Amino acid sequence: MYITVEKPKDLFKKCFDFTLADEVKAQGVYPFFHPIDENEGPVVSFGGRKLVMAGSNNYLGLTSNPRVKEASINAIKKYGTSCSGSRYMTGTVNLHLELERQLADFFEKESCLLFSTGYQTGQGIIPTLVQRGEYLVSDRDNHASLVAAAIMAQGAGAKLVRFNHNNMDDLERVLQSIPDNAPRLIVVDGVFSVSGEIVELPRLVELAKQYGARIVIDDAHAVGVIGKGGRGTASEFNLVDDVDLIMGTFSKTFGSLGGYVVGEEKVIDYIKHNASSLIFSASPTPASVAAVLVSLQIIRDQPELMTRLVENTDYVRQGLLKAGFRLMPSRTAIVTVLISDQMKTLLFWKKLFDAGVYVNAFIRPGVMPGHEALRTSFMATHEKEHLDKVITEFCTIGKELGVI
Repeated sequence: MYITVEKPKDLFKKCFDFTLADEVKAQGVYPFFHPIDENEGPVVSFGGRKLVMAGSNNYLGLTSNPRVKEASINAIKKYGTSCSGSRYMTGTVNLHLELERQLADFFEKESCLLFSTGYQTGQGIIPTLVQRGEYLVSDRDNHASLVAAAIMAQGAGAKLVRFNHNNMDDLERVLQSIPDNAPRLIVVDGVFSVSGEIVELPRLVELAKQYGARIVIDDAHAVGVIGKGGRGTASEFNLVDDVDLIMGTFSKTFGSLGGYVVGEEKVIDYIKHNASSLIFSASPTPASVAAVLVSLQIIRDQPELMTRLVENTDYVRQGLLKAGFRLMPSRTAIVTVLISDQMKTLLFWKKLFDAGVYVNAFIRPGVMPGHEALRTSFMATHEKEHLDKVITEFCTIGKELGVI
């Protein structure tokens, strides 16, 4: 008697079947992974050609600030290129503690904890705090890092429930559906990364109090953009004391790399001793931390940078609206132009790129069908000539492609 053993399916089959990127490359409109030769902030170099950078999250232009660069260089000279260990073990230097102290003070919270990336920050907070039988309440449009953290928590036994994007009536419906005695945490972006829209925080805080929920806000795209002195969403609405935890990243306004969370000392201490993404990851490099320390000082000392950022963004927003483009609702540093067609979005991106303007193309599966868009974002260091270039090229190409 012969037993036929079916050959197992090849795990890599899906990889070889994936052809979308190759198809887009063949059409000459592939918008991803283009290497920058030189970065001057508002202007970058691709293959020796200068383009206006209208897609960076370098909101205050601090990545090219001489003081910030010098601080990083000096930190390397003193501490080397790496701490060669996790914060939990040998990877803490005095720069980490100083930055944690200063960030806690800046955000008007008791304590702060640094992570190696913004992505890891959510994974350190959410699965650590929301455990088996407890409820995580998440906005459907939260950043991918928060979605990944929520899935981790769910895998460990937490109950994950989502509410419709920035819809406080639906949030109340979700909160009402949770058993009365179940602990719950609401997690939401302060400024949503695709649209630049600000969360309806006053109503969210009201509901959190009514239904006994704690709040975490991810302010990655809010710090340096909104709030008193650039302190973010809670500050914007005078609700700092009502938001339990504020997290963010250094890769945007702070011109560096890493992440942080601020809140009550006992809560931060619990996360510090239980978050696997902190305990089992190498600590933020001295150069990265030193850059943030100087960036934070510049943010404190030069509020005019935030004023300039708002002026620059509003100038482009009004120019595109006047031309007839459909924009997603925002008053932050993000201006998202709806195209609502995948191929037309890619073609628009390529024509902008060839004309000397770099933006971000948002296509499926990153956005839902019909929501394909070009996301632009601006800096305090953009000059009027840069902004006019962006508006002019958008208008020329928009007419050519029948978008306006």
